[in-house]
Amino acid sequence: MSTSSGFILPAAYRLFFLTIEPIATLVGAYFAHFQPQTYLDLTHAPSSPSLCIPLGTQIVLTQLSNLYLVFALNEALVLRATSDLKVWRTLLFCLLIADLGHLYSVNGLGWDVYLNVMAWNAINWGNVGFVYLGAMMRVAFLAGIGMPVGARQHKRS
Repeated sequence: MSTSSGFILPAAYRLFFLTIEPIATLVGAYFAHFQPQTYLDLTHAPSSPSLCIPLGTQIVLTQLSNLYLVFALNEALVLRATSDLKVWRTLLFCLLIADLGHLYSVNGLGWDVYLNVMAWNAINWGNVGFVYLGAMMRVAFLAGIGMPVGARQHKRS
């Protein structure tokens, strides 16, 4: 992807930010809204309600689903609609901050949720493993790794 601001987006970034991550995020949105019991069971089975999900929890899960949706749309559509490196850098920096908040959100499960990969279930792979990958991709992009020299030296205005 060549842009009017003079940067060429490497294929790995294009594939991850414009396709893979938005689709994966939509999967999270689907489960939070349409499969809330599964979502809660996979997040922390001992505290998941067994009979019926309280209305407040249903509302919060729908709000979470909506946030996942806006995350996916920002990445898939806003980044696809602009060729401005400054917009790319700004949005990806904001998503990096969101990654850190997302990782922090599971800290109540203890250090094993971050470190014990062998014990991870599907939601841990999404909430931790995939977020690690997304954060590393954003750090790499923001650091200019793999970017053409002109894009790495992009002057801020």
